[in-house]
Amino acid sequence: MKKILLITLEHPPTIGGIATYCHDLAMTLPPDQVVVLASAERDQYATKNEKLAWDKEQPYKIIRRRLLFPKFIWPRWLRLAWHIGRIVKQEKIELIFVQHVLPVGYAAILIKKFFKTPFLLFSHGTDLLAGTASGWKKKMVRLVSRQAEQIIFNSESLKGRYRRVLPEFGKKFLVLYPCPDPEFLKPPAAAELGRLKTQYALEGKKVLLSVSRLAEGKGFPHLINALPEILKKNPHLVWFIIGDGPKRDIIIKLIRERNLQNIVRFVGEVPHPNLHAYYYLADLFVLLTHPDEGREEGLGLVFLEAAAAGLPIVAGRSGGVEEAVLDGQTGLIVEATNQSEVIKAISSLLSGKAYAAGLGAAAKKRIQTEFVWEKQVGKLALWLE
Repeated sequence: MKKILLITLEHPPTIGGIATYCHDLAMTLPPDQVVVLASAERDQYATKNEKLAWDKEQPYKIIRRRLLFPKFIWPRWLRLAWHIGRIVKQEKIELIFVQHVLPVGYAAILIKKFFKTPFLLFSHGTDLLAGTASGWKKKMVRLVSRQAEQIIFNSESLKGRYRRVLPEFGKKFLVLYPCPDPEFLKPPAAAELGRLKTQYALEGKKVLLSVSRLAEGKGFPHLINALPEILKKNPHLVWFIIGDGPKRDIIIKLIRERNLQNIVRFVGEVPHPNLHAYYYLADLFVLLTHPDEGREEGLGLVFLEAAAAGLPIVAGRSGGVEEAVLDGQTGLIVEATNQSEVIKAISSLLSGKAYAAGLGAAAKKRIQTEFVWEKQVGKLALWLE
């Protein structure tokens, strides 16, 4: 197998879908054949020292560097290209995985020119939106796409959006789905679940769970507006919100205005290794994703994690969500802005125990057969061997 360098601006312990995707992809490859280049700089989730401590526990090699020059130095990505060049020489890298079209793609082109090292381009959705915001950026995305050996997407929906913008590269397109950590398939220890139930006073309660960045397009206001009606038939309901983001204060304000403080358990950010216990506390996973100013959900790893835990799901129609959740088979897809539809879907799964259990079981079986990292990475065999 070729020696691979995976370059990412987001990597654990930073929390997020791209970070998790990169870590899980690296974990699927032979540990002695993969090197990850990630940011060393402090972020909202971890200090530099916390990142280095996390790195030591991983079976694959992680190199942390300051990847970009300060904003007053242009082009900022030249620092990244210099780091990549050194690593390619020292580690004898034969193939590069680029996880962000821009700006990482610029550096990858330079390395390909001087070291003849090919690269595969991975797109997760947000990079496509940013990369087509202007004529100049669209031109740059086209340049990077032309130099890539293959362009890999996390959903058919994202592939279709990319094709509409840059149809000339269709022969290079490939979908490689993210997959939940196998740990999500197994319930946590009974003692851990018992501790959480006591901590959050869940005796006799039904639990809704939402795991997401608190940002536009995630539908939190729509669920808040629907909850008073849902509570009329389900008064012993608790809603867990796990995540943080720019809309946190607005969401809290809406919760207070609706007098929902007593039913909401606002957990905040949870490190990914500690997350799966919360899925097993829940009766139903709800995230009312929706399109927002051109942004749509790429796929939604949290939907796959919920499915792995055997949870029925109510999801908002957006982008690749309908690939993560099969409407009427593993969950229910709704229009997030249609309040009556949201209320009907959630209420039907809270009251219809057998129906909900059947959806959850089908969701889990689908994860076990289709969303397996080894199976997905097998799609790259042509480049890896």
